[in-house]
Amino acid sequence: MICGIGTDIAKVTRFEKWVRNHELIHRFFNPCEIIEVDESQIDKKMQFLCEHYAARFSAKEAFSKALGTGFVGLELADFGIIKNKNGKPEFFFGDKTADIIRKIFNCETKTHISISHEKDFAVSFVVIEKNREEKSV
Repeated sequence: MICGIGTDIAKVTRFEKWVRNHELIHRFFNPCEIIEVDESQIDKKMQFLCEHYAARFSAKEAFSKALGTGFVGLELADFGIIKNKNGKPEFFFGDKTADIIRKIFNCETKTHISISHEKDFAVSFVVIEKNREEKSV
């Protein structure tokens, strides 16, 4: 059963100042999401880095909407997006975020995500689904 949906779009160029400010990146992203780049390479990799962070921030925003709380109570570095072995993006949740999810939905959930980005924009769509209870026969 679907218990939450959310979508968000982010302008990629907005993240240029974030890429240049390590404090902002570490505030909003989990270490698993952070791409370490030598200062001398930042300008060369700026578009890639901005798209990367715009997509992940968009996903976090979409998740907060699906949760129904906005960012209230969430620590953005306590959850994030990684790619599974097939390259599919998946959420991972730290203890604080997992507790919030359990308190809101009072059950186990599965979170689905779709992310897309191009030169100017990143967009994300999130669905939170209650895990089905197994029926006894």
